[in-house]
Amino acid sequence: MTSEESRLGRRGRGRAARIAARQAAEAAVDPCPPGQPGGAYRPLTESDLRTICDEAFRVLEEIGMAEVPTIVEEKALARGAHLNAEQRLCYPRAMVEDIVGGAAKGFTYHGRDHRHDIEVGGDRVYFGTGGAAVQTLDRTTGLYRPSTLADLYDFTRLIDTLANVSWFTRCCVATDVEDTLDLDINTAYALLAGTTKPVGTSFTLPEHVAPVIEMFDLALGGAGRFRERPFCKAHISPVISPLRYGEDAVGVTLECIRLGVPINAIVAAMSGATAPATPAGFLVQSTAETLAALALVNLFAPGFPMIFSNWPLVIDLRSGAFCGGGGEISMMNAAAAQIGRHLGLPSGVAASMSDAKAVDAQMGMEKGLAALAAGLAGANMVYESSGMMASLLGASFEAFVADDEMLSHVYRMLRGVEVDRDSLGFETIREAVSGDGHFLGAAQTMAAMQRDYFYPSLADRDEPRTWAEAGASDLQTRAKARADRILAGHFPSYVDPAADRAIRERFKILLPQERMQAPGPQGS
Repeated sequence: MTSEESRLGRRGRGRAARIAARQAAEAAVDPCPPGQPGGAYRPLTESDLRTICDEAFRVLEEIGMAEVPTIVEEKALARGAHLNAEQRLCYPRAMVEDIVGGAAKGFTYHGRDHRHDIEVGGDRVYFGTGGAAVQTLDRTTGLYRPSTLADLYDFTRLIDTLANVSWFTRCCVATDVEDTLDLDINTAYALLAGTTKPVGTSFTLPEHVAPVIEMFDLALGGAGRFRERPFCKAHISPVISPLRYGEDAVGVTLECIRLGVPINAIVAAMSGATAPATPAGFLVQSTAETLAALALVNLFAPGFPMIFSNWPLVIDLRSGAFCGGGGEISMMNAAAAQIGRHLGLPSGVAASMSDAKAVDAQMGMEKGLAALAAGLAGANMVYESSGMMASLLGASFEAFVADDEMLSHVYRMLRGVEVDRDSLGFETIREAVSGDGHFLGAAQTMAAMQRDYFYPSLADRDEPRTWAEAGASDLQTRAKARADRILAGHFPSYVDPAADRAIRERFKILLPQERMQAPGPQGS
């Protein structure tokens, strides 16, 4: 074979491979769906896990909790807790172990559409959102500005189209809504209107929970419907580091229990500020605090659906600034996931919240590192995993789109390698070496192209000349274009018009109906 024939042969095989790849990308098979098993990354040994948990039990038994609401103190004392010399509420180890034993080990996190239901617990890993960003990266100016209620609605309908964002907790605060009840009502309404995936929100005060659940019931068709399939969980921080309860948050917790709202009980201590700077010491305290939140919930409702969200947060000890990205916070959240698995509880961690302000290389580095570590460690629910920028101060539409593709790669890594007689390919190897000397046309190759490989649509794999001829765009540009297309055309109608009228008559809904519809033709 001449060099020219060899070159043409390579070109033909390359073209065949590219065509096959495009066909595989268009296929319905998803090689990396959500819910893959985790647990392979273990920054803590089994001995480390036992030691840290032993010390956490000791902290609760000997140091205890401060600022305990009377209703909680009375309930705990009746169950076997005691007050120490400093009048701090102390939980004996045997009591805490009994609470852990009776706590929920898993539950269904419902979507309004059954297809989006998530089984929380075990070794299943799901990525979703969190955060309370007060700024949004404007798609027109490329600069940050205060987040609005319209932004929250747009973020909700954007993630409705993103396969790897398995649930949506409000990612930004509507800073244009001043009244706290109006804020809580309109935040929940934006979630209702924009997606049928499971959602999450927060409540400023205990008395705000019932009106939101009333609105959910109206959307679902009648009183009590939400309790039948609770599709929204409450993000609550009933424990304030170091080692004290927060009265309002405890009140919200108890009201959520009364109304059947699943709870994501978050402890978000900060290294060297509200918790020890050493990773081990930090994990001891934060585990004790998350156990105190678990005790609170289960004292009033044993087995109530709760996510054990031990969220280690890291600060730059030189400046005191929060660090959402980096090796330390990635490793610490992976360790927290291990602790949740060790205790047998549904775990939640916070990861992939970049310090970068732009959709750039820093963002990709920090998000990929953190998301992979949390997934490999086996966290059931990975919060903040999409869209969060600027050390949680900002949210970005472009980042959501880019993160969705990044998470496909993470899920593919979690899925790992299936080893069986067919995949080992002995006969395929035999046929290739005795035939054309390549595997491009083999039946095994064609099957594997759909089953085993993910084909990104944002990441660029063209040769430099083709890339240049196509405009030499970067990922941020392509992500923005996709976000723009989605937001221009995806205006879902998830609330029945009659129910929407009833909701608007009952509550002060601030999203105009015309803002929730696709714009008409120019000049109409």
